[in-house]
Amino acid sequence: MKLVRGQCNAAALNRPCVVTIGNFDGVHRGHQALIAAARRQADALHLPVTLLTFEPTPLEVFAPQSAPLRVTTLRTKLRDLARYGVDQVLVQRFHPEFAATAPAAFVTELLVRDLGARAVVVGDDFHFGKARGGDFSLLTAMGEKLGFSTHALGTVAADEMRVSSTAVRKALAAADLATVARLLGRPYQVLGRVRHGLRLGRTLDMPTANLPIHRPLALRHGVYCVELQRGRQTLPGVANYGVRPTLGGTPALLEVHCLADPGNLYGAEVNVTFVKALRDESRFDSLDALKAQMRVDREAARQHFSYP
Repeated sequence: MKLVRGQCNAAALNRPCVVTIGNFDGVHRGHQALIAAARRQADALHLPVTLLTFEPTPLEVFAPQSAPLRVTTLRTKLRDLARYGVDQVLVQRFHPEFAATAPAAFVTELLVRDLGARAVVVGDDFHFGKARGGDFSLLTAMGEKLGFSTHALGTVAADEMRVSSTAVRKALAAADLATVARLLGRPYQVLGRVRHGLRLGRTLDMPTANLPIHRPLALRHGVYCVELQRGRQTLPGVANYGVRPTLGGTPALLEVHCLADPGNLYGAEVNVTFVKALRDESRFDSLDALKAQMRVDREAARQHFSYP
């Protein structure tokens, strides 16, 4: 999958193309249906599927204090978009100047001039341009004049639940991994690159692979049974996602302890699959108390995975 950052670099994309637009946070079943609809149009026209997304999200720019937490990381989202059939992604930096783009200019300059859209596939509640002034009706009217077709997709349900990023966030906040998996159509995963940390885990006899989370996730802070995958190697483990309150609080971090020696993971890209929620993240009065609980957590993971 080709990744291009910024409208100014759109010439690097393969054009013309079929375009779908949105945040695609979590790439849940509704997003997958949208991508599949775009794929059908693209195959009929023998064109690539281009997905236009925004970073940061509009609400993170205009209402950062109330913006919803992320379902997943950008790295994970891009991996999942490739899995579901997107050929190329334009990640457009969202900022006040871009937000001020008039709806008509959004269509003529971005969709037509820069992306070469021959078909545009969006959700039926899609809005675009300054003050969200453009809607599907305007998009369709302009498409008829400018030579691209428009296609809207309605609500998608999974087991009678309406699929949405909001629903996924609610399930993540409750550590309800089963519901998250139903909404996503797959287990909840986070893809990241292992970085050096404080090496505290080693002193507590629980060495961990540390994955920084640059934008906080909706996942409930807590301890989970997980599987860590690097290449073809998959190892069971126990992970903490949170802010380490016993250490006085830190930026959000995912720490994974593998039940078997994973070797040197520093710098490696790993995929973490969340299997079972064990407990909420807690503050302990001492490092000794934390160490004791970590041993309990490790034993719980061993039992879950039937690991010797």
